[in-house]
Amino acid sequence: MVQDENKKYSKQILGKTVVSKTGKRFGEVGDISFETRTGELLQILLRSPTSYTEDLDLERSKEGELIIPFSAVIAIGDFVVVAEEDII
Repeated sequence: MVQDENKKYSKQILGKTVVSKTGKRFGEVGDISFETRTGELLQILLRSPTSYTEDLDLERSKEGELIIPFSAVIAIGDFVVVAEEDII
């Protein structure tokens, strides 16, 4: 039952705007990657990255999408808030 809640929860963050603690906009959550065995969220793949984000030296997926490690996420509400110092 907990796994179903996690699935629903992960779908709820798709499309949310990703911002830093200081309010800098990074883009939107395009997709997420997770450990299939445990369901642990590992990474957020950015969709529509901003020019600010393009200037950062972020890791990229094989498809060229910018990656934010889920460990940098500090809050999820109307926005996904990340600690910028944890990703650059």
